[in-house]
Amino acid sequence: MKNTKISVETGRGWLIKLVTDETSIYVIKRLLQALLTIFLASALSFFIMKLSPGDYVDTLRQNPKISLERIEEIRQQFGLDKSWLQQFWLWLRQIITRGDFGTSFVYQRSVSSLLWERVPATLLLAITSLITTWAIAIPLGILAAVKQNRPTDRILQVLSYAGQGFPSFISALFLLFLAQITTPLFPVGNMTSIDHAELTWLGKILDIVWHMILPLIALSMTSFAGLQRIMRGQLLDVLRQDYIQTARAKGLSEDKVIYIHALRNAINPLITLLGFELASLLSGAFITENFFNWPGLGKLTLQAVLAKDQYLVMASLVMSAVLLIIGNLIADLMLKAADPRIKLEDLN
Repeated sequence: MKNTKISVETGRGWLIKLVTDETSIYVIKRLLQALLTIFLASALSFFIMKLSPGDYVDTLRQNPKISLERIEEIRQQFGLDKSWLQQFWLWLRQIITRGDFGTSFVYQRSVSSLLWERVPATLLLAITSLITTWAIAIPLGILAAVKQNRPTDRILQVLSYAGQGFPSFISALFLLFLAQITTPLFPVGNMTSIDHAELTWLGKILDIVWHMILPLIALSMTSFAGLQRIMRGQLLDVLRQDYIQTARAKGLSEDKVIYIHALRNAINPLITLLGFELASLLSGAFITENFFNWPGLGKLTLQAVLAKDQYLVMASLVMSAVLLIIGNLIADLMLKAADPRIKLEDLN
């Protein structure tokens, strides 16, 4: 009985600590704000779609094989005969009560199943691009700062300006041209080969990586250029601070001054940019996916917009908003972990 009482008190104390912890309070607050953001994003996307001329049923009228009676049945089936507010409310209610995002007009399938099929491909491309960009841009930014005004720094600055000067779609077009003249070196279209199912597990991984090379370069180029310049500028600012001069005066080696004292403070602003970086990568992935026929969320959303598949469009935009919110939340928590002196409430 005594052990039970102790365990209950321990559990209660742990729960109170969790609820009153700064990080937990911040996460709960951000999640509540996210619900409002997602609601507004879905409402805005719905009414923008409705303000555009025509709907899915209008495209069916162009097919002489479909009778007017069948068109009216389809309109009633998807609730398109109701007012705008009724349609939005019914869609919202079935999400809250059943977790159902509706049925796709074009695919005649659950919207949720379509999203779960496409989101992994988009996340794979975006997260791989994020890791690759940071793994290359940060060291090169440090190198440029250490070698300031030397040939290495000037070459990296030229590459950085050139990378930022090319929009994602220009880079994608150039890479498509490169793929054409070097065929079959770089595959374009889908994320796997025809014989993918027959390959070993290692062969399947290499096959996906092989198909990802060009989309990854197109998506990462602009982000890499900007991140490298920011890293260089931040490190140069920190290296001019008084405490860095004090560390050098104490006889510390240049490597310790740069990589232990300076780099830790220079990296904090970049962690803050992580959430925005994920946002730009997701928007860039939408463009890249359509150029390289990558079967992700961006390509699915564009096809849904063109077909006026309203429930699929709304669910895709909601999913994109969720991914962006999660990315920004992770960035804030990483910043807190990197520098415990920072208060999460100041990041709002």
